[in-house]
Amino acid sequence: MPASRSLTVVTYNIHKGLSQFNRRLVLHEIRDRLGTLDADVAFLQEVQGRHERYARRHVTWPETAQHEFLCHEGAHSVYGMNAVYQEGHHGNAVVSRHPIPHWENIDISHHPIESRGLLHCEVHVEGWKEPLHCINVHLGLWGRSRRFQLEWLCDRIRSAVPKRGPLVVAGDFNDWQHKASDYLASELGLVEVFEHAEGRLAKSYPAKLPFLSLDRIYVRDLEIQGAERLVGPSWSRLSDHVALAARLVR
Repeated sequence: MPASRSLTVVTYNIHKGLSQFNRRLVLHEIRDRLGTLDADVAFLQEVQGRHERYARRHVTWPETAQHEFLCHEGAHSVYGMNAVYQEGHHGNAVVSRHPIPHWENIDISHHPIESRGLLHCEVHVEGWKEPLHCINVHLGLWGRSRRFQLEWLCDRIRSAVPKRGPLVVAGDFNDWQHKASDYLASELGLVEVFEHAEGRLAKSYPAKLPFLSLDRIYVRDLEIQGAERLVGPSWSRLSDHVALAARLVR
């Protein structure tokens, strides 16, 4: 299989670029660690678009938005602003080595306490005949909210994504009850990469001693070559979530 048809994707809740309890700015270290992965597409959650108080507190706070700061040279990025407050805003972002000509951020907030979004991107991968549809999600903390949000996710895919062709849905599903996989499989035929590769979901939270499987990578019409949890001291002190990676082939 030609190398141009292979793809590495990563999903990572970066906790706004701050260590546990927001004590240290670790965004520069996150950029370095992500750079070692050489990923084609990164699905990032809790990305800080702007925060004036944190910018005053941390002398190395970047002048650009976090999704732009995390881009390597020549990369492309889009940002979906979800939560807006007096000091700034945060949301989901996709960073890609391939062009992202079309994207849309969809509000899937179920109630005013939690602002949640669905970032849908069309990525043009070199060597692929069809665009790669990428959907980055961060679902709610309440089970009832997640049920509605999974329905809205499926509605979006049915209405805006071709029935055939490569699709990746990744992010922080907050699904400790393990209900999303069965639902997405029955409704859309999506496969979770760790369930396929290892027989079970990846434990991804909290990063220092993970026992909950909150973060996922679901795919359709893509061959799963492997899946990896990014663990160890160099990762676990950066965010409260474990970063997950998958190797895919079209």
